[in-house]
Formats: sequence, C-alpha cells, structure tokens
Amino acid sequence: MIKKLLITFIAVLALNAQEEPKKNVDCIILKDEDSIICKYQTIRKNIDEPILIEWINPQGKISRTREMTVPAGHSSIYDFRYIKNRAKGTWTFKVNSNEEVYTTTFELK
Repeated sequence: MIKKLLITFIAVLALNAQEEPKKNVDCIILKDEDSIICKYQTIRKNIDEPILIEWINPQGKISRTREMTVPAGHSSIYDFRYIKNRAKGTWTFKVNSNEEVYTTTFELK
C-alpha cells in the first residue's frame, strides 16, 4: 500500500514539474540596497530571444529603453535601477517580446 501511494505521489510531482512555464514580469523593491530589480521570465528556447524593455514613470513617459537578448537555453533576464532620485508614484515595467507585451507595476513612496 505504501509503495502504491509513493509511486502515485512521485507521478503527480513529475507531471506538475513538466507544466509549461509561463511568461511573466515582476519587480521587487530593495530599499536597503536602494534598488528596483525587475525580471522577465520566459520559456527556454534553442535560439536567442531579442526583447525591448521600457521603464515608464508615473507621468506616463518612458524613462529608459533597453534592448536585451535572452540567450538560447536561458529563461530570464533582469534589469535594475536605483531608487534614489526616482519619481514617486506608480511605475510600469514593460517587456516587448516579438509581438507580445508583458507589464507589471510597482509603487515608489
């Protein structure tokens, strides 16, 4: 009985581990390091994936544009900015990948 439960448990874990990863973006604010770190997570590919990153300030203006490449075999890239002297309010981090757009927001107080 225990062997059957163990085999079932391992099978369920293996099936969940094989789920297709989702593309997304997320940012974290590290006040003690005066940093905002944003991450773009994608699906691993056998080719380089060119992307365009935009940091949009609370007034809706692009404060930074950066072209980056997710190297073949990799699944993420990071970009960061310092908090000091950054405008207060809700910022948008935007990633353009092929014809897809991913965004997230964060607030500086």
